[in-house]
Amino acid sequence: MNKEEKFIITISRQFGTGGHEIGAELARRLGVKLLDKQILNAVASRMKTVEDAIEKIESRNPLWRDDFTNFYRTYMANNEYNGQEQGDTSHALFNAQAEVIRKIANEESCVIVGRCGFDIFADHPNALKIFIHSSLECRKRRIAEKYDISEHDAAAMIVDNDYSRELYTKKYTGREWKDATNYDISLDVRKFGVNGAVDFLMKCIE
Repeated sequence: MNKEEKFIITISRQFGTGGHEIGAELARRLGVKLLDKQILNAVASRMKTVEDAIEKIESRNPLWRDDFTNFYRTYMANNEYNGQEQGDTSHALFNAQAEVIRKIANEESCVIVGRCGFDIFADHPNALKIFIHSSLECRKRRIAEKYDISEHDAAAMIVDNDYSRELYTKKYTGREWKDATNYDISLDVRKFGVNGAVDFLMKCIE
C-alpha cells in the first residue's frame, strides 16, 4: 500500500480484540477518515437508495433489525429460507451501504471497520486488508473488564457476535470470514495491545 496516494485500509476483527479501537487509532495517526457502522449508517440514511431499501424491508417486517441474527441463524441452519423477499431486500440494503462506502473511498483515503470492506475492495490497487484476532481467553478478559460482566457472560457475547459476523460475511460475500487468504495481514493482538498493534501496522505501512 502506498500512503502517498489515495488508499483504503479495511479492518475485519473478532469480537473483543479491540479491532475498532485499532482502526480508529490507525485512522488518527494517518490523518484520514474512519468509517465504522455508526458513521456509515448516518451517511447512508441520507441516501435515497438506502432509504428505499430500508422502507421496503420495514414494510414487510417492522422488526427486521431485531430479527437480523435470528434470520441468518435460521438460514444457515436450514440452508434455505422461505422469506425470499426479506432476503432480497436485505441484500438491497447491503448493496446500498456498499455504494456509500465506495463513494466515500473514491473521494478520500479512509480506514473502514467491518462491513465486509475486505470484499468490497478485494481488487482495489491500493488497499490494505487486515484481520484482527486473538485467543478466546484474552478476549473474555477484555470484554468482562470493558462491560463489567463475568467472563462467562463475556464468552456468550463473543460467541454471539462472532457468529453473527461470520454469517453476515458468508451471506453477502460468499467468503469465509476467518479465511486468511481474504486479507493482506492477519494479526494476533495478544502481545500487542491497541497501541502496540497500531505501531506494528504503521511499520508495515511505512
